Amino acid sequence: MIELEKNDDLFEHVELESPSTVDTSVKDIIMDDAPNITSPEWNDYVLGLFADNELFDGRPTCAGLRRVSELVLGQIVSSKPTQVFPPSTGDEVGRATVIWEVVFGDGSVFSDVADSWEGNTDDMFCVFNTATAATRAEGRALRKALRLRTVAAEEMTKKDTASIVKSISQTKRVETEGEYDDSYRMSDAQANFIDSKCKQLNLSVTEFFDVVFSLNVKRKIDKRQASDAIKKLNDFQQDKSLIPDNISAYVADWRN
Repeated sequence: MIELEKNDDLFEHVELESPSTVDTSVKDIIMDDAPNITSPEWNDYVLGLFADNELFDGRPTCAGLRRVSELVLGQIVSSKPTQVFPPSTGDEVGRATVIWEVVFGDGSVFSDVADSWEGNTDDMFCVFNTATAATRAEGRALRKALRLRTVAAEEMTKKDTASIVKSISQTKRVETEGEYDDSYRMSDAQANFIDSKCKQLNLSVTEFFDVVFSLNVKRKIDKRQASDAIKKLNDFQQDKSLIPDNISAYVADWRN
C-alpha cells in the first residue's frame, strides 16, 4: 500500500477514456486493410467474412448476410416486409411475392423483391412459399446493400428452371379474343370429363396419361393433349379390350 501511495502521482496527468469516448466500432477490426467498396476486390473481400456455416455451396445464407451486413455497414435498425402477396385463396402452393426493406443506422435503405412458386422452389419448401419468398427478398436486399455479385443460398433450387420456363412458354400461350388456342392448358371442363371417364372405367388418371401418352399430369396437360385423352377414353369405353393391363385403379386426388 505504501508503494502505491508513493507512485500515485504517476497517474496525475493520465486522461482515461470513458466508455462514451472509446471507438468500439468494427471498422478498426475489419476495415483497416479492406478494399474500397467500388473496388473489383470488394466482392471477394466480403465473401471472405462469412463463416463456413454461413455458406452453402459457396453462396451466403440469409442469416450470414444479416451478420456480415452489420459487421461491414453498421447496425440494422429495421428489417421487414413492406408488401406481401401470398398465393391465391385455395392455392396453397401457388406463387407468393414479397417486397423486403432493410434500414441501417446511418439512414441508408435497401429493398428488393422475390417470389417463390413450384417452378423455382424445391418441392419440400413449396408449401412454405410465402416464408420462402420473404427470406429470399431479405437476402436480395442485404446482398444489394453489400454489393455482392452472387445470389443467396435460399434463392437456389435443384430444379431445372430453364426447362420449366421453356415448357410453360410453349404450352401456356395467352388466348386472343375470339380465338381458341389449342396449346393452352386443359380447361376445368376437360379435366372433369377425364376424371369422370376414368372413374367409370376404374383407371388411374395419372397412369392413364403416363402409359398411353407418356405425359406427367404434374407438368400440366394442354388442351390438345386433353382432347386426345378424351377421344382415347371414349375408345376405351367402346372397347374395353383396348385398355392397357398395367394401368392401376382410379384414384380421386390425381390433381393434387
